Amino acid sequence: MPLHMIKLCVGCETVEELVAWHEGTQRPWVMHTRQTPKRAPEMIAGGSLYRVFKGVILCRQRILDIATVGQGIDARCEVTVDPEIVRVAPTPRRAFQGWRYLEPKDAPADLAEDLAGEIPPELARQLRELGAW
Repeated sequence: MPLHMIKLCVGCETVEELVAWHEGTQRPWVMHTRQTPKRAPEMIAGGSLYRVFKGVILCRQRILDIATVGQGIDARCEVTVDPEIVRVAPTPRRAFQGWRYLEPKDAPADLAEDLAGEIPPELARQLRELGAW
């Protein structure tokens, strides 16, 4: 069973900003972090990187590779993800530092493609705050 990773999306407030940030680049999508997961093989075997925007999980990207780059105090982790972004059911998540494992049973469900783009982000945020979504 694949294992997932969850991480705050720093520097972007919306999924659209994340897409725009990478638009036009030919580089692979790589997320950098300090610690390499000890359970990396489980994550590469079908896991996803779930992204938290302003306290809410909004999307995921399939994890393609996890590699440790550098040695000693210069070592860091690079998580290569699929450029395809899959929107998920908006799920509140408290702030945390770094990244965390996310078990499949705790992962939010994918949204249908036709539903994901129908609701404006601001309306979706207000609905979440009211507990209606």
